[in-house]
Amino acid sequence: MTARITATSAEAEGDRLPPVRFALEPHTWKEIAHLLANLPMALFGFVYVVTVVSTGAFLTLTVVGLPMLAAGLMGARLLGRFERARARVLLGVRVDEPSPLPLGGGRGGRELGVFGQMMLALKDPVGWRTILYDFIRLPWGILTFTLTLVSLFVLWPVLPFLARALTNVDRAMVRGLLSPSDELERRIAELESDRGVVVDTAAADLRRIERDLHDGAQARLVNLAMGLGLAKEKLLEGQADEQVAAMVDEAHGEVKLALQELRDLARGIHPAVLTDRGLDAALSSVASRCTVPVKVSADLPARPAAAIEGIAYFTVSELLQNISKHSGARNASVDVWRTDDRLLIQVWDDGRGGARLDGGTGMAGLADRLGAVDGLFVIDSPEGGPTTVTAELPWRERVEA
Repeated sequence: MTARITATSAEAEGDRLPPVRFALEPHTWKEIAHLLANLPMALFGFVYVVTVVSTGAFLTLTVVGLPMLAAGLMGARLLGRFERARARVLLGVRVDEPSPLPLGGGRGGRELGVFGQMMLALKDPVGWRTILYDFIRLPWGILTFTLTLVSLFVLWPVLPFLARALTNVDRAMVRGLLSPSDELERRIAELESDRGVVVDTAAADLRRIERDLHDGAQARLVNLAMGLGLAKEKLLEGQADEQVAAMVDEAHGEVKLALQELRDLARGIHPAVLTDRGLDAALSSVASRCTVPVKVSADLPARPAAAIEGIAYFTVSELLQNISKHSGARNASVDVWRTDDRLLIQVWDDGRGGARLDGGTGMAGLADRLGAVDGLFVIDSPEGGPTTVTAELPWRERVEA
């Protein structure tokens, strides 16, 4: 009798047990957590947009309006970064980070002023898309929070399917509004950064030419003028012909040295052999001046554009100078060829190796110059050698004048 009563009690208690619920997978719990966090994040983003950006736009007629709006857009970038991280952790959405604003002037080191930085921030498409994302998220955050909370207690069996459907919309929003719009945006940011490299390189070249003219040929021509002036005075004073002849002979020597320096300077600007005979002959010429025996091989069906040809020449020239000064090599080679729409350069030596972009031998400058024209620069130089430097340039057809 006692056993019967116990069994009946157990059955009665069993009738009152909650229904069995199936266990949810970890990724489903992550999706639920993301949906429940949508409301507080949407509230914060919406308040930020309304208070900071709207206030800045309203005050654009005043002095503080535009700076406040620019600061608001830069702050929106930080909100977008946090949302991308949240989607990456909870939803498994992998999106690239947008390129940072080149407020420091990019790799060329050309600093932007306060006004330039402000205008760059105001034109930032990443900031504006993040503003749009935060603005439209409030009603969506309320909806997803409510549905998820109700489903946790009422619609448990359909919760995994509902969570997947709702988070798929979140995934689409993140990819559409918080990821870089396309590769073009990234390239525009890179070109903005690289423009400073081109400007600074040109300015440095002009300063070098000015310095070489001032310290070299110009100084010799001044000495030449003074020497010829003294010779003229001695002739007028009836001095001995031997003195005048010696002074004229010295002046003649100065003329020859000045002419040689001018030729060297002209070769450094743009060698005549490159203009007249092309890259193959020009590289053979520069290789002959290297202190290490260099084998040159050029397989080019035609001549590239003059600008690309010049960059290729000066790249090889500087690399061969590095080999002469720093490598301790016994042999070197230069190979140039065309593959599809790229001009490839490979410079090899059997020296001690250890070359790096930050090694102080001008490698970083070469990498920046090539990067400014959409080129590539790769160094493979283990300690003990050998060293192989590969450079790529875009092939552009030559336009004859």
